[in-house]
Amino acid sequence: MLAGPDGVRAEREFCSDRSHNAMLFGPLGEVLREVPLGEIGLVLVGSGPGSYSGTRVGIAAAQGVALATGCPVVAVPSILAAPSAAEGASCRVVGDARRGSFWISLVKNNQVEIAPELTDEDGLRRFLAEAGDEPVVTFEAGARNGFPADLSIARETPAAKLLWQAWQHADAAERERWTAEAPQPLYLRPPHITEAKKKF
Repeated sequence: MLAGPDGVRAEREFCSDRSHNAMLFGPLGEVLREVPLGEIGLVLVGSGPGSYSGTRVGIAAAQGVALATGCPVVAVPSILAAPSAAEGASCRVVGDARRGSFWISLVKNNQVEIAPELTDEDGLRRFLAEAGDEPVVTFEAGARNGFPADLSIARETPAAKLLWQAWQHADAAERERWTAEAPQPLYLRPPHITEAKKKF
């Protein structure tokens, strides 16, 4: 998405659960052709939580655009771009952290009220039970998430437009904190990597 003082100037959408690197660059190139690169003054990118490769590819692409344009790149938590959290609404965002664990987070008033944190199934159920009227959403496709079968959690897709709105609604201190941090994926724990066996 390309935005300016007069609002959104260009926007492209795509959906991909696995082929992030194959799907991102076509729409990104289309948007960048809408404006001279010298007019781009800031690049925002979602930092997750998200898939290990998808989040890394997104941030790498954002850094590439920033390098080509000479402007700063800032990572903003992707949970702030949940459609149910738009206009300052309270929303609970959860995800499957694999290996029998989950992550939970609360967004309220365009801010991260509870930063994404790991929990077990009991903790997930308690978090959901406390939701009341607050919507509970996940960014993951039903076929890929490991939520207990009896839980029905709506899927939403974070939107670039809402990430931009989150930046606009953030106060000066929050913007300064985001800007001061090097863009990097929001990992809740180190990736699960199996080391190659040594050859003797």
